[in-house]
Amino acid sequence: MSAGNGFFSVEDLRLHFRTARGPVQAVDGVSFTLDRGRALVVVGESGCGKSSLARAILRLLPRNVHAYSGSVRLNGMDVMRLPEEQFRREIRWTRLALVPQGAMNSLNPVIRVGDQAAEPLLIHGRAGSPAAARQSVQEVFHEVGVPRDFLDRYPFELSGGMRQRVALATALVTKPDLIVLDEPTSALDVLTQAGIMNLLKTIKRETRTNFVLITHDIAAASEIADDAAVMYAGQLVETSRAEQFYREPLHPYSRALMASVPTLRAEKTLEFIPGRPPSLINPPPGCRFADRCPYRFDKCSEEPPMLKVDNRLVKCWLYR
Repeated sequence: MSAGNGFFSVEDLRLHFRTARGPVQAVDGVSFTLDRGRALVVVGESGCGKSSLARAILRLLPRNVHAYSGSVRLNGMDVMRLPEEQFRREIRWTRLALVPQGAMNSLNPVIRVGDQAAEPLLIHGRAGSPAAARQSVQEVFHEVGVPRDFLDRYPFELSGGMRQRVALATALVTKPDLIVLDEPTSALDVLTQAGIMNLLKTIKRETRTNFVLITHDIAAASEIADDAAVMYAGQLVETSRAEQFYREPLHPYSRALMASVPTLRAEKTLEFIPGRPPSLINPPPGCRFADRCPYRFDKCSEEPPMLKVDNRLVKCWLYR
């Protein structure tokens, strides 16, 4: 993960939702930078704000937005500053695309999958005719392992793994610069998960497409990760190269996450993280992990900054 101005960067991104009990601070000051041709994996517990981060990047916002600010830069251009119509026409789906969580829910059940995959090409003028769009879809379907005769099938006629491949093909068809994948292997069996991750590795290697992979499956994420970011209670608490993160995580929460993951090559006693994450409506002052942290001390009552340790960043007073 670059410390400079990379190909794609997010700075102080915030997305808060309005509720009857008060604003939910789903994404609260998130910053990271990604170099071209690399994949960033964002890991964390359910409810920590990972999916909200994906929607904040793509500006897919619900009606109850309380606050939305920060910058999202693509090749140096802050796309957050673009008017919504210009962002929709020039950025969303053509340069930034999303594979949403739950492929079945993202596909229209009464439209053939080939027509759905061709829609971004036709809407954004990337194909001269419906026939040309269909030809492009056939090529992308072949790349992701979907048989050609599946173009005329409906989503309910496909398996979960095939629906996930169709969702990925729909994101790839316009050849975007970056694809955000929100839990792409959730609800899939182990073999299908492995197939999807191998497919993503092949696409990244052959097309140099950037990925931001959002997941709670730390083990599966290791297959594609170049960089890793750990999210907790709406904030990133650690960012580093993936090989450093998997070998030696720094933040106490990161260590606890890794301690809960089984390994194939060594026996270890799996651990769990005591307690529960704080409410994002009224998060505690200071470090948000403090109440669950075995290393807590007096300084943890203050908000920790992102501290640089070698070429890594960690939000913890232990590294002051």
